[in-house]
Amino acid sequence: MAMTALFAAILCAVAPFSVAVGPIPLSLATLVVYLASGSLGWKRGTISVLLYVIIGAVGMPVFTGFEGGFHKIAGVTGGYIIGYIPCALVTGLIGDFLLNEKRKVWTYAIGMVTGTVLLYTCGTAWFMLQTGSRLAAALALCVMPFLIGDVIKIIVACLTAPKLRNALRSASRG
Repeated sequence: MAMTALFAAILCAVAPFSVAVGPIPLSLATLVVYLASGSLGWKRGTISVLLYVIIGAVGMPVFTGFEGGFHKIAGVTGGYIIGYIPCALVTGLIGDFLLNEKRKVWTYAIGMVTGTVLLYTCGTAWFMLQTGSRLAAALALCVMPFLIGDVIKIIVACLTAPKLRNALRSASRG
C-alpha cells in the first residue's frame, strides 16, 4: 500500500511540470504511469494513477501547469488525464498476466505501447469533442508531436520497471 501511495505522490510531483507543445502539454507523467504499472502491477499501478486523478479532480494543483480541479478534466486535456487510467491498467495487465511467465523487456514494451494507444485514443477523442477538430488535425496536434518522446519514455520505463519490480519484491520478502 505504501508503494501505491508513493507512486501516486511521485505522479503528483512530476506531472505539474510541463512544456507547452500546442494545446497539449508535454510532461513526464506518462513515464511515471508506465513505471507504476510496470513495477507495481496492474492493480496497484492503476490505483496509484486513479489516486492522482482524484487528488487533481478535488482541486490539488497536480495537473500540468500546477492546475487542479474538475474543470481541468472537463477541458481539452481532460481525456489525457482520464486516459492515464486505462493506460496504467492495460500496461499492467499485459505485463502481469498475458506475458507473465516470460516477462522480458519486450513484454513491458508491448504493454506500454498498447496502454499508450489507449491514452492517445481517450485524449484525442475528448480533444475532438471539445474543439470540434477533425481526426487528422487532432492527430497532428495531440499525437504526432509526442511520439518520439513517448518512445523514449517507454524505453526508459522498460529498462527500469523490471529492476524496480524485482527490488520491491525483494524488499517485501526481506
